[in-house]
Amino acid sequence: MIRPAFPLSDGERRRAEEVDRLSAMGHAGVPELLEMLADPSWTVRRGVIASLASLGDAAVGPLCDVLRHRRDNESRIAAAVDALVASVGDVDSEVLALSSWPDPAVVADAAQILGRRRTSAAAARLAELAAHNDDNVAVAAIEALGRIGGRGVVDALVRAVTTDKFFRTFPAIDVLGRSRDPRAVGPLANLLEDPRYMLEAAQALGCTGSRSAVAPLVRLISQPGDAIVRVAARALATLRERHEELYGVTLPIDDAIRRAAPMPVTVRRLVQSLRDASEADQVALSAVLGAMGCDISVGALTGLLDHAPPVANAAADALLRTTQGTQARIFDALRDGDSPRRLLLLPLVTSKSAAPEVIQCTRDADPEVRAAACDALGRTSDFRALDALFPLLADTNGRVVHAAISAIQALGGPRAEQLALAAAESQVPEVRRAALRILGYFGFEAALPVFLERLRDPDARVRELAVAGLPFVDNPRALEALLEVTRAQDARSRAAAVRALGQATPEPRVLDRLVEALDDTDAWVRYYACKSLGRMGHVEAAARIAERLGDEAGQVRVGAVEALSLLKSDIALQTLQTATQEADPDVQRAALIGLGLAGQAESIPYLTAAMASPDAATRLVATSALAGFSGPRVLQALSCAVGDEDENVAAAALGILAAIPGVEATRALVGWLGGPRHERVFLALATPVPGRVEGLVEALETADDERSAHLATALARMRKEYASAALVAALGSRNAAARKAVATALAAVGMREAFPMLEQASALDPDPEVRRVCSLVVAQWAA
Repeated sequence: MIRPAFPLSDGERRRAEEVDRLSAMGHAGVPELLEMLADPSWTVRRGVIASLASLGDAAVGPLCDVLRHRRDNESRIAAAVDALVASVGDVDSEVLALSSWPDPAVVADAAQILGRRRTSAAAARLAELAAHNDDNVAVAAIEALGRIGGRGVVDALVRAVTTDKFFRTFPAIDVLGRSRDPRAVGPLANLLEDPRYMLEAAQALGCTGSRSAVAPLVRLISQPGDAIVRVAARALATLRERHEELYGVTLPIDDAIRRAAPMPVTVRRLVQSLRDASEADQVALSAVLGAMGCDISVGALTGLLDHAPPVANAAADALLRTTQGTQARIFDALRDGDSPRRLLLLPLVTSKSAAPEVIQCTRDADPEVRAAACDALGRTSDFRALDALFPLLADTNGRVVHAAISAIQALGGPRAEQLALAAAESQVPEVRRAALRILGYFGFEAALPVFLERLRDPDARVRELAVAGLPFVDNPRALEALLEVTRAQDARSRAAAVRALGQATPEPRVLDRLVEALDDTDAWVRYYACKSLGRMGHVEAAARIAERLGDEAGQVRVGAVEALSLLKSDIALQTLQTATQEADPDVQRAALIGLGLAGQAESIPYLTAAMASPDAATRLVATSALAGFSGPRVLQALSCAVGDEDENVAAAALGILAAIPGVEATRALVGWLGGPRHERVFLALATPVPGRVEGLVEALETADDERSAHLATALARMRKEYASAALVAALGSRNAAARKAVATALAAVGMREAFPMLEQASALDPDPEVRRVCSLVVAQWAA
């Protein structure tokens, strides 16, 4: 029984307890539970629904009888429908039979149940019901097709939108748009001329993601009234987004917009409609203006940079995609603009010619602008920027300092060395710290005297950075100084030195000193000793490191596990496997990560066992650790993890499956298409790894209309020659659903070499629907 979050009355509590009792009786309790479907309390009815659903086949027939013969109470009917939707029994065959009942109200309920259960096998029957004489039945069937996916029954949906019956046309518009079938575009475009349906038809055309939907939407822009222009812009913006979601690019849509739109008239209409437009409309108009890419649109987009963040961000993104006049306007705006405008434009800068304007931005009052200017200067490869970057090492904002250091490291060169050596002598500790980071990054030999001098710096952090830089200087004196610091009285200095030794050459005296440091009195020294020995792969120290699993300090235990994961030895592996049973969850997870890094097949059972942990963090670590393994057991575990209740675990499993080569991994992913994580599964399938194309082609041979569309789109999204070749070859598939989907995908990505085959299929394919689809995409190409 589902327990409410609010108190029940005494009567409700008694009836809820009765529901529990009847549910425990199984089949025998069904009659009395059916009587309680009309209980006045929704909380009680919800318990009844859950109980009947859990009883499966025992309740399916009686519930269908309720819908046939006991229609005197709306609450009872609604509850019976909910119970059948949630039932674990064999509902579909019973409800399909119910769809032939003489009473239209019963048939409408049946259609609703099939739709909510997403019963794809019922698509053909629902297509028949979409033409039912009763409007309620027809609407229920159309909405059900929308839930299931209407691609396989496009003709029935087209008939629905052309009936001129509002209550049928209206719901069918949305389902047609989501079908992504070329046959949907023409009927939807025709509805643009009807004021009753124009808005919904435009939105549906946007949802198709089809290039052939561009021309009718662009024609709307020429109609009088700014409101209509905004409708068209929203639809075109949606069209671009949908095409990018499916195929990873917007270029075909942008190209089609430019071809269909008479310029500059269309651009002026778009710019004019910006006035008094809502924020959402301005975002959509920015996207379309960016696609147009002319000088007028660039000027309008530049003006939008001063608007609210969503609009300004959309305008900046659109400017990034334009090609005419953008750079000059960006330079002007950087030089003369305020902080918010500069912040938007700086990410667009990649050219050396912008360096003077960007350098000016390093003096902006806003630290975010100064940091963005540093990032931009790092991208320009202009060494002149170094003289502007080094003063920023004294900036009071940490983000700016970090960005300046990163830019200096990206540029490098003799001038960077000269300025860094000078900065290391600064009276400001923060500047000395930044300079030592830079010198350590490059490992300049001229920096050795600086590092040695700064070992005695009054600032503790400067001393640590000097220690950290020593192993990167190729000079024996650097190693001697580092070994000397490992014996300093100050524990913090010893820890820094032992950590730095992990970056040194693993010669005997270095390894011996690190082993000795495993027994240091300071926990952090012991921790870094473990880490450094692991990084150096000192297998002979495995037993000594394993002893640290009993260390009193938690970080040392974790460090020991991490080190053992890098050592290829039986002792290390056995210790890690044992550590997966540790009570300390940090040690347990570190051990799981270690087993993953070790990559030994005998560790797979430990990892798959941890994937059943009640703790989501442990399941996530175990799932991620499987990335280095292969085999049927691994694929099965990862496939199950895709359905994990924790989104992070599911995402990790999908990410690993996406990278695993072979047909078997593709089969595992295909099995999750259409599920609750469909979009992520689709992106995983579009990852071009060996065996992925073969697996998709294999799946196309037996896929229905809905799944074929996803598989063909995944092949097209890869944008690889071998995937495109497989897509063209799939035009010869024995599966008509696959041939339709492939034709649509080929048109979407504009594969000209496929044009003759599509033209031939439009006349000779044995399936009439395939011929129609091919004819439509050929006509689209010719337009």
